[in-house]
Amino acid sequence: MQARGEALLPIAVVIPCYKVRQHIATVLTGLAGRVQHAYVIDDCCPEHTGRFVQETPWDIDVTVVFLPDNQGVGAAVLAGYRRALADGYEIIVKLDGDNQMNPAYLSALVAPLVLGQADYAKGNRFFDVYSLSAMPAVRLAGNSVLSFIMKLASGYWDIMDPTNGYTAIHCVALSRLPLDRLDPRYFFECDMLFRLATIRAVVMDVAMPTLYADETSNLKISRVLLQFPGRFAIRIVKRFFYLYLLRDFNMGSIETLAGLPLVLFGIIFGIWHWVRSVTTGQLASTGTVMLAVLPLVVGVQLLLAALGVDIANRPETPLQRRFGIAKVAIPSSVQRCDLP
Repeated sequence: MQARGEALLPIAVVIPCYKVRQHIATVLTGLAGRVQHAYVIDDCCPEHTGRFVQETPWDIDVTVVFLPDNQGVGAAVLAGYRRALADGYEIIVKLDGDNQMNPAYLSALVAPLVLGQADYAKGNRFFDVYSLSAMPAVRLAGNSVLSFIMKLASGYWDIMDPTNGYTAIHCVALSRLPLDRLDPRYFFECDMLFRLATIRAVVMDVAMPTLYADETSNLKISRVLLQFPGRFAIRIVKRFFYLYLLRDFNMGSIETLAGLPLVLFGIIFGIWHWVRSVTTGQLASTGTVMLAVLPLVVGVQLLLAALGVDIANRPETPLQRRFGIAKVAIPSSVQRCDLP
């Protein structure tokens, strides 16, 4: 909580709203005394959440933005980001309106940005093994798989829980992102990590639990299985091109360019001769087997070496320290990172 007599941090909170009318009052009440401003983005909500917020008095300054049609959670967040940037806020927090994210952890979330340690901070529900019991098993398994794939797509190998929507971003990093290219729907959080990697922003996880009650998720498992794999594959290729071919060319580039063809050759050559052996009844010669196995083994070793280069190639200096000067005074509540 904010200490008595202590000025509020110049922080804005963006809250995308779609079918969250029964929870939004709790969320806004919890933000009172913690931040200066909240932007409620009504994504053409059928429950008219924005109108309800507009007609209700709050203990926090609230601006309601109405989108003319349902554009997706990403588009709603981006609308709030643009308003907060235009109003001059230095740190912008994204908080969902379904009351799954505890406002009491906001100080811990923004602390790395305020202290100049990171450009982007996000919640991590995997830090405390005991709190994972509250997460549905399907979400736990899905997030574990997505976390590994997201590491490949973003290069942030020390980051988990990529779909966590409790985030904070510094205006210097936000202003350098191509906002018009970010995914407007449920792939938004993952796409943010990929785009932050392309501008070499420093990202940090902040451990915190998530509340699960009677809310209903709008993200369907079928949608994740059908849409996410292709989008991840595209971003893995793009990141390699941007960081290892266009902007730099190092040992990781050479190892990947040499290792990938060797692996593909070994697999294709080996499968072709195995099928031929099965259909003709003739066993492959030792030389044929070695010609399939050797490129595969060497290629895998090269790709593992390239992976090591990528893991070590993490940004260390936040963009806000390279391109901007922090204007936020550090209050004692943030220094202490008070948690409930």
